[in-house]
Amino acid sequence: MKLSRRSFLTYTAGGALTLFLVDPRTGARVALAEVPAETLPAESIPKFVSPLLVPPTMPRSRRTGGRGTGTRGPVDHYDISVRQFSQQMLPADTYPATTVWGYGPVGGGAGRQGHSAPSMTIEAEHGVPVRVRWVNELVDADGGYLPHLLPVDPTLHWANPDLRPGQGGMRRTDIRPDFTDLTYVPPEGFTDPANQYTTYQGPVPMAVHLHGAMGMGDESDGYPEAWFLPDATDIPAGYAPSGTWYDFFRQKSEAVYGVGWGTGEQVAYYPNHNNDSTLWYHDHTLGITRLNVYAGPAGFYLLRGGEHGEDHVLDARSGKRAVLPAPAPGGAPGRGKKPTYEIPLAIQDRSFNADGSLFYPDTRAFFDSYEGPYVPKTEVAPVWNPEFFGSTIIVNGQTWPFLEVEQRRYRLRFLNGCGSRFLILDLNDIPKVRAHRIGNDGGFLPAPHDLAPDGLHLLLAPAERADVVVDFTDVPLGEHVLANLGPDEPYGGGEPGVNFVPAHAATTGRVMAFRVVRARGRDRTTPPEHLVLPAPPPTPKAVRTRHLALLEHMHTSEPGEDAPTAALLGVLEREQTDTGSRGKAAAKTWADPVTENPAVGDTEVWKFYNLTGDAHPVHVHETPFEVLDRRHIQTEEDTYVVGVGESFGPVPVPAGDRGLKDTVISYPGTVTSVRMTFHNPGQFVWHCHVLEHEDNEMMRPYRVGPVQDGQPEDGPHDH
Repeated sequence: MKLSRRSFLTYTAGGALTLFLVDPRTGARVALAEVPAETLPAESIPKFVSPLLVPPTMPRSRRTGGRGTGTRGPVDHYDISVRQFSQQMLPADTYPATTVWGYGPVGGGAGRQGHSAPSMTIEAEHGVPVRVRWVNELVDADGGYLPHLLPVDPTLHWANPDLRPGQGGMRRTDIRPDFTDLTYVPPEGFTDPANQYTTYQGPVPMAVHLHGAMGMGDESDGYPEAWFLPDATDIPAGYAPSGTWYDFFRQKSEAVYGVGWGTGEQVAYYPNHNNDSTLWYHDHTLGITRLNVYAGPAGFYLLRGGEHGEDHVLDARSGKRAVLPAPAPGGAPGRGKKPTYEIPLAIQDRSFNADGSLFYPDTRAFFDSYEGPYVPKTEVAPVWNPEFFGSTIIVNGQTWPFLEVEQRRYRLRFLNGCGSRFLILDLNDIPKVRAHRIGNDGGFLPAPHDLAPDGLHLLLAPAERADVVVDFTDVPLGEHVLANLGPDEPYGGGEPGVNFVPAHAATTGRVMAFRVVRARGRDRTTPPEHLVLPAPPPTPKAVRTRHLALLEHMHTSEPGEDAPTAALLGVLEREQTDTGSRGKAAAKTWADPVTENPAVGDTEVWKFYNLTGDAHPVHVHETPFEVLDRRHIQTEEDTYVVGVGESFGPVPVPAGDRGLKDTVISYPGTVTSVRMTFHNPGQFVWHCHVLEHEDNEMMRPYRVGPVQDGQPEDGPHDH
């Protein structure tokens, strides 16, 4: 039976992990084989027994004037490190704590007021710059480096600090290993004949990205090749302490801001020019983002104020400033013991072992039972999985928590922090609830959107955010469950139960519980249907249109057996024919020279042609965009695209995609058009935010303006 990208792993009623083959036409599933999985079955974990933890506010190190920052006003400073610690993610009375990574104040310990996963929320003001000294503290008590918690595939194009010279004296990093090149020394323990691979066990590189930030210099963006190792006492000889772009960005930052970067540090400067919006920060290291984020380090960054901020939300009944559900007076989410009516919710999926440790597959066979041959005999990486779907849902770092809510309105800021999983949040099990979406990635929507016509469903791709006013006023007292109908497999669009099998009802089909109690006072917030939201800024007319492709590379090792080897981006070269327009996609890897190079100040339309079988969340760094439309396309097996033109009318832009965004879903068999203006010069990236895809070639650099003096050259880097 042919194995394809539609093969996926799911859980049987007994909790065993079984490989299924799915017929994409009928949705029928055929069980193929059982494969080793985590040792803690998800169904055995008690649900809704742990109270939700709301991340507290990250404490500032200090606030200073604007000298040397290009601003006359104040600057907020943070000193934040990433550390390894134990945290109770599973129910405390039943299971041990889990070893994870997380951000927290330098010098702080682990726990609610220190390092945690997810980490404390950075509260920022529009127009007030934030400077963060990000420190890699993945070291043990004696200062020695800590290895990764999860299996690192050394055959991918990844950071690779191991630069031990080969016969030719060449030292290489940030490249895909070439095992035919005698100058390359494979990782210790690497053996090919038996297809046995030792994963990387050295010090862990990190690079921090503020997802959704705009207006900052490229030196502050967390470029994937600007990673840095911890300042450990035992870094092996011949290991690079930092990535290819690190020194260039360090020198640029120090020249502009006059602040030195210490060993094992990255100093980032965020001007906070965004609209009032929900951002988040996470690791972005080349080739291991999926692993670093899965290990825990991520957090919310809430930006408030500005002419498109909360102060400019009006009540249509009076024309005066509206009242949104908010934290306790003078506080922020998670601060103090007073009721909090604005709550950030980071939803992620994880799998666990019986000892409480995180489970992540250490073999490609986990995905589709493909057991080789692997690299270098074929193009199939031995450890990397094309997608991974955890068997549990965690919210704010806990499996299936509960939240006590009053019969009143709440403002819930949802983040899909999963690596591969698309969520379809379902509020139908909460009787008489009302919900209006008022914001997305880039800030407030043009108008509130009632979720009732959408069946009380909220679709969120990985990295997307939703700002939702949920009204529990008429909800009966008691416990009610927020469900998830998104699939336990790659998402391709369509309706749950019609086009795909929804998430496992007893495990990943549940998110958290709301325990509704009587209101403790009068709800003075403005009903969301009466909110007048500030209009997003207009986007100038585009001066150029770029045609870009989302692709997938398959390897056929045996007749009838396909194995996905990489997800790719590329360009589409179009031509006119007698029957319309068509084009052929040219795949590009991370190492290929930059092909997208807008000028500073240019407005462009980027069209994403999805020639794969899955939906992909496309994220563009540095600048927000406006979603213009989606159109269906026809494809041929040789990746020619035909029939792109006016004969295929546009699909209406859904309400959640209106306004400004930084991540957009590109559906299979469609072209998705977005428009954006590039204000800031420098080297940035665009990529799929399915992290398993991003880590294996579905990411490309782009440059705004000319090449900078002294910057590393495009393409593979020799040292």
